[in-house]
Amino acid sequence: MATKFTTPNRPLTWLITGSSSGFGLSLARLVQQNGHKLIATSRNPSRTPDLVKEVESKGGKWVALNVDDKDAAKVIEELEAGGEHIDILVNNAGFAIYAPFECFTEDEVRAQMETLYFGPARLIRAALPHMRKRRFGVIVNMSSGAALEGRESMSTYGAGKAAMDGLSRVLLKEVAAFNIRVLTVLLGTFNTNMGNVPVMGKNPVPEDYKDSATDQIMQYMNGGKFDPDGDKDKAMKAVFEVVTGTGIGKGLEAEKFLPLGRDLSARIQLIQDYLSHTVEVLGDVANNVYLEK
Repeated sequence: MATKFTTPNRPLTWLITGSSSGFGLSLARLVQQNGHKLIATSRNPSRTPDLVKEVESKGGKWVALNVDDKDAAKVIEELEAGGEHIDILVNNAGFAIYAPFECFTEDEVRAQMETLYFGPARLIRAALPHMRKRRFGVIVNMSSGAALEGRESMSTYGAGKAAMDGLSRVLLKEVAAFNIRVLTVLLGTFNTNMGNVPVMGKNPVPEDYKDSATDQIMQYMNGGKFDPDGDKDKAMKAVFEVVTGTGIGKGLEAEKFLPLGRDLSARIQLIQDYLSHTVEVLGDVANNVYLEK
């Protein structure tokens, strides 16, 4: 039986990381257009003064927040202490580095994990006690098809997203009793800046990788050929409605995952197919390693 969640009949306060572009900016604008309270965040608000002015002129707030900072959670504590009660936390900030796994530096791997896992985890731990006390909250974690069906050259990005997905699957079970939802948004390719400004690994790629699938994806991403299929604004409208239980999201408050993108649907099918194949081929093995009693 699905958990029954309730949502307060009032404007909700959203905190969105990575609000200065892409999904974050699109969702931030939707939040304000629909009469909710917005706390937008980015590493360097001074770089986007027009966006800061836009948000604040509509009653919102823009806060400097680097999710990689080990003290990033203090932002939530300060907001809560000042009367800004966060109803919805959206972990959106992120970036990807492309390289064969053997070529990644330790610093590159740690940078990906800080932004994609440790940073969001810090914010979640800070927000949860307040949400639990108020018996309401929604945590939205932006994920990717790279966490489902691995894509060559994206090992550390996929690992970071998969780590957050694993946390989300456990967390939603722990906090459902407190009327707190956890929604994982699984994204395909969309028209955000991620495809326009790819980050390549620092180390040279061994000649053996030339013309491999890994090399082809890196060349594709770095050669200006990235051609996304998804519309970020349509996607964020779907996120907004599922979070608020309005429009297409009416009655879907208990959903744990929100897949978005035609290309993502194909990748989900690949996962289903290979798991079904594994059960068919190795199911008897799996079921016959039990402890004799």
